[in-house]
Amino acid sequence: MVQAIPQFTTFDEFIAWYPADGRYELINGRVCEVKPTGLHEQVGGYLNRRLSVEMDRLELPYFIPKSFTVKPFSEQSGYLSDVVVVDQTKLADEARWQRESTLMRGLSMPLVVEVVSTNWRDDYQRKAADYEEMGIPEFWLVDYLGLGGRRYIGTPKQPTFSVYQWVDGEYQVTLFQGAARILSPTFPDLALTLDQILQHVDVRVDQP
Repeated sequence: MVQAIPQFTTFDEFIAWYPADGRYELINGRVCEVKPTGLHEQVGGYLNRRLSVEMDRLELPYFIPKSFTVKPFSEQSGYLSDVVVVDQTKLADEARWQRESTLMRGLSMPLVVEVVSTNWRDDYQRKAADYEEMGIPEFWLVDYLGLGGRRYIGTPKQPTFSVYQWVDGEYQVTLFQGAARILSPTFPDLALTLDQILQHVDVRVDQP
């Protein structure tokens, strides 16, 4: 039987309700079903693979979970990020991990990745602010269609890869476009460009 989606709920109610099938986020008390496009999934899958190879090469104690929820400080939000790199040496301090696959401490997540969708304001505004407050060291926003506001990706709007680095309690943002090599504090040797991502998933974007 399909459970009805609650109209308004807390994080604890959301976790208790969460069904075995389906993918959901809690955004300011609203339960939202996550239905990414095929291209969205391809971008996330490609980055997952590239990061997994780099973690193995460096023999880091990291892994990328398949099912999880990132809980910010708000009691009315819980996110299903596209990719989360988890430091398994920090999981002993995650009180809800064993029971609920829930991550709450910024230091447990060296890197979080969000692939931008049509609801780009949630990514650029709400999630960026929450991840900053949590102290997540590095956050990527992969806007492969150039959907974000001009104040975030510039004019003319075009596909943009934003790297947020947590420095002295707040994020510093660097934008990468086209063939510019993406500079990652967590994975400094990663050879990656936005053009490579777009070519790999065969994204064709008409420039405005």
